[in-house]
Amino acid sequence: MDTLEATQFPDTGKIQNSFFKERIFPFCGAARREVMIGPEYGVDISLVSLPNGLAMAMTSDPLSLIPTLGLRESAWLSVQLMANDMATTGFAPQYAQFTLNLPTTLEVDDFEQYWRYIHEFCARLGIAITGGHTGRFEGLQSTVAGGGTMITLAPGEQIITSKGARPGDILIMTKQCALIATSILALSFPETVKKGCGAAVQQQAASLFYETSAVEAGLIAGEIHRHTFAVTAMHDVTEGGVLGAIIELAHASGCGVEVNGDNIPVGHAQQLIGKLFNIDPRFCVGAGSMIITVKPEILEPLLKKFASQKIQATVIGKITEPANGLILSEDGTQKKLQHPGADPYWNAFFQALQLGWK
Repeated sequence: MDTLEATQFPDTGKIQNSFFKERIFPFCGAARREVMIGPEYGVDISLVSLPNGLAMAMTSDPLSLIPTLGLRESAWLSVQLMANDMATTGFAPQYAQFTLNLPTTLEVDDFEQYWRYIHEFCARLGIAITGGHTGRFEGLQSTVAGGGTMITLAPGEQIITSKGARPGDILIMTKQCALIATSILALSFPETVKKGCGAAVQQQAASLFYETSAVEAGLIAGEIHRHTFAVTAMHDVTEGGVLGAIIELAHASGCGVEVNGDNIPVGHAQQLIGKLFNIDPRFCVGAGSMIITVKPEILEPLLKKFASQKIQATVIGKITEPANGLILSEDGTQKKLQHPGADPYWNAFFQALQLGWK
């Protein structure tokens, strides 16, 4: 059996590196000289060179429409997850395009509410909606309602990507693990979480939902970078969690990494809900957290700036030489850091639905 036959779709969630390299990356249309960064595993944005030293950054993501969560919350995810990706450049998103593939069961009033929330959240971030496509289609019963793209124009030399980490850089994580996974589970299955973890934990976890923006952290790092050129890479924490994001950043930068697992902030609610749903929060979708690598000389100024804005930031490791590989140190031992494959959140969510958890 050859490699292509052996590499299959994951059961759920985002594809992994081997599938991308073998089945997607070789087939990317025409080669154009102005494409500085095209499709790459672990890279949040694409980059196209423009005249006068400018570059165009672009990022795309699925749109959420999750009935158990709500219309406002679904719209928040649809806008914020793409905005988080763009914030890894150090710049805010400017333009957005949305393609809405909607189920025929969605009523007009519900669509109007959903779209007005999309408008509201884009307006707050200064994003102009410049186009897209909208339709309703039979057979669509997914929590994914299409896809979107965000675009930003900025000086090319000032744009940060996940490709720039170098040995000796310090690895920083903002906020905590599994903010979005934990909050969605608490909001979608409140009675289950209350019964298994207590009402206080359910309320605490639910309150994490609107902590899932990484835009402010990205813009703070970007501002410091424009004065120092010492923020080397950023990658937001999505599917695969904080450990998955670190693995992707290391692959994108072509470096090794040593992660201090004991320092990774998980949070009380995330720990308890993780046990209830049998998932490791460190590998669960964690929108709102940002992985940042910096040169040692700006570590303290950056941490002080985050603290002044009440953004939790924790040093969790360092970037190493490629030959050192990916290492996770915890509980006094070291082991190879490996990606678990599909994000465990997806199975946890859909199994709970199938079991009728409330």
